[in-house]
Amino acid sequence: MSVEQYEVGSIVEGKITGIKPFGAFVALDDNKQGLVHISEVAHGYVKDINEALTVGDEVQVKVKSIDESSGKISLSIRDTQEAPEKEEKKSSYGGGGGGPKSGSRNNNNTNNTQKAQGFNTLEDKLKDWLKQSNEIQADLNKRIRK
Repeated sequence: MSVEQYEVGSIVEGKITGIKPFGAFVALDDNKQGLVHISEVAHGYVKDINEALTVGDEVQVKVKSIDESSGKISLSIRDTQEAPEKEEKKSSYGGGGGGPKSGSRNNNNTNNTQKAQGFNTLEDKLKDWLKQSNEIQADLNKRIRK
C-alpha cells in the first residue's frame, strides 16, 4: 500500500498506535501511519492528549495533507466531528476603560459569526484573557483612586 491511495480531504478509519505530548500516531493500514497533531484532536482545548485518546482506539480521521517527498501524512480527528454549538455571551464586554482599543475589540465580535470554523478556540481564549486583563486593570484603577 502506498501514499497514493490516500487523498487529501478523505475520511478513513485508523487505529492509534502511539501517543506523544504533541499528538497521536494513527495506523491507516499495515504499512502507513499518519500524525494527528494535538490541536486536531478535538474542537476544544486539549491540555493532556492522554485524557482524550488511548493507544488501540479506533478513530475516524480526515487526511489534512500528504508530503509527497517524505510520505508523511497529517491527519485530523476534529475535522470528522461536528463543531459544538457556541454559547452567546459575547455582550459582557462592558468594563473596559473606554479607550480606543475597546471599540475595535467590539467590532471583532460581529465578525465572529462569519468565521464559524478554523481556530476559533485561540481567538476566544484571547478575548477571555483581554476581558480578565481589563477587569484587573479596572480594579487596580479603583484602588488607586481611593
